[in-house]
Amino acid sequence: MASAFLVNAQAYKGKGDKKFQVAANIQNGGTGIHASADFGLGENISYGFTATYLLSADDSFRYENNFFGFPVAIPESPKFQDRFDAKVRFNANIGNVIGLPAAMDIYPGLHLGLRNFGTHVGFRYFFTDGFGVFTEAELPIAKYDKTVIGVEEYNNQFVVNIGASFNF
Repeated sequence: MASAFLVNAQAYKGKGDKKFQVAANIQNGGTGIHASADFGLGENISYGFTATYLLSADDSFRYENNFFGFPVAIPESPKFQDRFDAKVRFNANIGNVIGLPAAMDIYPGLHLGLRNFGTHVGFRYFFTDGFGVFTEAELPIAKYDKTVIGVEEYNNQFVVNIGASFNF
């Protein structure tokens, strides 16, 4: 019976495919929730939207010179704009190209967000036609601000997402 589920489960169906994903977001100094939606445009290409909010984020420090010109560490707590990020993305769904079973997909891609232009790679495995698990790794290619320090690093560094994927 389990093999019947594996045969019918498809990680990416091509044009018209729709996915919703919810995950834990893990990055240096913080953890949070990540949600994304992807929509199939063709046999091996999709686009989507993501949003991330850090529920737990460490305080950081910025350095300013005091009256005498010496650097002084000033604590900085992350604000909403430091914790939140949104992105639009494009994926190359290549599971079928490299010969993976239909229940699996690998999707490298590019994304454009509020803080950077970057790349990502993800993997999905579907247990049934409607439910699966996924993981993604994201990496900025070009940060909009070249002098990123302190809480500005949040959602602007290497990030891992691990969670559940749903067809809808």
